[in-house]
Amino acid sequence: MTAVATRPVQRRVSTKVTRGLTGVAVLLVLAESVSRFGIVPANILPPVSRVLSDTFGLLVDPEFLGDVGSTLTAWAVGLGMAIIVAVPLGLVLGSFRIAYEASSAVVEFMRPIPSVALIPLAILVFGQGTDMKIALVVYASLWPIFFNTVYGVRDVDPVAKETARTFRLSRIGILARVSLPYAAPLAATGVRISAAIALIVTISAELLAGSASGIGAYILRISSGGGDTSLVFAGTIVAGLIGVVVNLVLVAVERKMFAWKKEGVA
Repeated sequence: MTAVATRPVQRRVSTKVTRGLTGVAVLLVLAESVSRFGIVPANILPPVSRVLSDTFGLLVDPEFLGDVGSTLTAWAVGLGMAIIVAVPLGLVLGSFRIAYEASSAVVEFMRPIPSVALIPLAILVFGQGTDMKIALVVYASLWPIFFNTVYGVRDVDPVAKETARTFRLSRIGILARVSLPYAAPLAATGVRISAAIALIVTISAELLAGSASGIGAYILRISSGGGDTSLVFAGTIVAGLIGVVVNLVLVAVERKMFAWKKEGVA
């Protein structure tokens, strides 16, 4: 793609970013005005300027950063375990239709169960600490990665498989050298989806299970103690910012790792 051809694309991206930032600025001004003019009581909707100030304060608060670390630890470990389980399982069941059909009843039974509904059971088995959060994250994160891997394996070009067989590759060799590379982009998309789900589940578990640490535990402590509503909003904003950063990082990693796919399409 030439430099001249990339200019319209860059302009569209710049325009999109500018419009997005303008929309955010307008929303913030409206929210500030609603609070300042008493349309909504300040104890329900504090001024945006105050919330943003509290947000910056939390970002340098060692105690709150400890809660952030607790949340991110459970999130990262749970997501990592889900990847380790879901990708090989998706490769195997996606490659062998009989195995997938034999397990489909169990899969379809377990998949619709919301992870939040399992919090009481998780508390009984693992207690209210990090293990409970990790278990819930693994369960919730497993499905998008698993199904995306299965769909990726099933979408493998049959000619590529036949070519691999002519070179006398074993089934394991075909899985590793043909199916996995084909399925990797879809599996990576599943990881990105699961990363957001994992963060939501972690914070929800901290809120609902009354964990001792974590962003959800911090929000629960502030809100249940009749604390400052502004700090509750600030903690929520930090959680949202973490989600945005995680998504941007994973998108960048996908583009870097699978640039060959876009080049092949072009």
